[in-house]
Order: sequence, then C-alpha cells, then structure tokens
Amino acid sequence: MVCVSDAAMDEFSFLPSQAEALGVPVPAARRVSHRLADGRTVSALQYGDAPGVTFLHGAGLNAHTWDTTVLALGVPALVLDLPGHGDSSWREDATYTGATLADDIAPALAAWTDRPQLVVGHSLGGLTAAALAARHPELVSALVLVDISPGIDPNGAAASVRAFFAGPTDWASRDDLVERALSFGLGGTREAATRGVFLNSRVREDGRVEWKHHYAHLANRLAADPGAAEAVDAQQRAGAGILSASGWEHLAAVTAPVTLVVGARGFLTDADRDEFARRMPQARIITLDSAHNVQEERPRELADVVRDARDGL
Repeated sequence: MVCVSDAAMDEFSFLPSQAEALGVPVPAARRVSHRLADGRTVSALQYGDAPGVTFLHGAGLNAHTWDTTVLALGVPALVLDLPGHGDSSWREDATYTGATLADDIAPALAAWTDRPQLVVGHSLGGLTAAALAARHPELVSALVLVDISPGIDPNGAAASVRAFFAGPTDWASRDDLVERALSFGLGGTREAATRGVFLNSRVREDGRVEWKHHYAHLANRLAADPGAAEAVDAQQRAGAGILSASGWEHLAAVTAPVTLVVGARGFLTDADRDEFARRMPQARIITLDSAHNVQEERPRELADVVRDARDGL
C-alpha cells in the first residue's frame, strides 16, 4: 500500500488505479486557477480540452470527490474547488452560501469555458449550481443536483461534523488523519480513506498536516467555545426558512433543464422529494441506492445520469 505521506505522490497519482478499476483510459488532467478582482483565487481541475460539463462538490470536500465519476463519464470536464475548499482561497467572512459561492465562481467559469455548461452540483455544490443558473444563466445549459434540495442543510448533521473536526488543527502525519476518519466510520475502506485524506489535506512548511478546507478550522473554533456552537446551531435552525426560500427562488428562476438525483439513504426524505416534484414539475427525479455522497458510492450510475442529461441538450 502507498503511504499517504509519500512525498513522491501528487494529486493525480490515484487516477491510474481508479481508471484501471473502471476499465477506462486515464485522461489528460491539469490544475487551473483564476484570480478574482479582490485577489482571491478560484482553483479547478480540467480533464481534457473544451469542457462542457462542470462539477461542484459539497461542504468539506474538494474537486477530487468527483474523480471516479469524471473517469466513468469520459468527456472533457471542469471540476472546481469551491471557495473555502481545496486549493481555492478562503472567504474572510466565512460566508459559504449558494449565492455567495455562485458569484465567486462565475468569473472563473466564464474565463475557463467557451460554452454554457451542464453543471453537476452535490449538496452545497448543488445549491451553488442552482444559484449560478439563476444569477448567471448564460453560463449554464442544464443542472444535475445531487442529493440536495432547498431547505436541506448542506452540511448534514452539523454536530457530528464538528465532533469529527474538534481535534487538533494540525497533525503529525496524514496517517493520523486516516485513523481518525476510520474511527468515526468515515471514508469507507482504508484505501478510500487514505486517498480522501491525501487529497483533502496539505503539509505545512513546518511539516505538520492540516485539512485544506475552511470548515475544519471553523469547527475547531466552535468546539473550543460551546456557547458559540449552540448559537450557530440556533442560527442554522432559524435560517432554515431563509435558506429554503432563497433556494426555491433560485430554482424558480432557472430556465435550463433540471435533474435531481436522490440518494436512497441520503439527506432527502420522501417529503423533500415530493416537495421538489411539486415545485419543479418539469424536473427529472432519479433515485440511486446510495448514501449522501452519491459520486463516491455510485460513480458509474451517476455518470450515466449526467450523460443522459448531456445527450438531451
């Protein structure tokens, strides 16, 4: 087994084995970046040339959560690190909503693409995709939302997420992070957890390892201040109605075709699915046998859904 601390590895080192497991070729892949007007950077992975499909990940993840789905899809694609995640800059105000993120990534998407994109968004990335289609319709040809609907907390069970990140802000090695993830029942197999930790962490100049995304650092602060954590929970509950209203407003403004992919063991309840169908009667709704991270559990099936949406344009 390859150790996650192996300095010879880079972020594309896992692609050959993932491609071999799928029986597909390894595509040309590179990292691209775009500097925003305020000096922040939006970063992404580009697979092939002239991408027509763009992927947006969920909270606490990064672009590489889509690797297997992109390999299975087999077409040129752009996969963004949302602000506050991966190699993209953090927001000083720590405001990571669909609307703020959509406005952050729109200039980068315009610079990197030459056509409207089929945008696939998981969880927080799905809310961002809906806001992008509403606020920047010239950039979006169609939407595929993955296990998210307005009113659903894109962070999932906030308390359990904070518990996972409540440990130290830095670690001696990536292997320590793998062990922590597995102890919380996260990451699936050890191999998958090893890959996920490697791609979602970084080694600082002092040799210590930290998570790349802002959420871990915010959660660590809240863990040190129970009063603040309770206030955030109350604020999230109070803001659920606002989240729901703005999310539905964004979707109501979308003129592009919409597909909702529901994980049978994911975040959406039957009532959530029924409300989505009532409010979005023209949308396709497809259920896959998966938990919330459909792109990691059912990449082939999700790639088929994306391919169908692309072929329907």
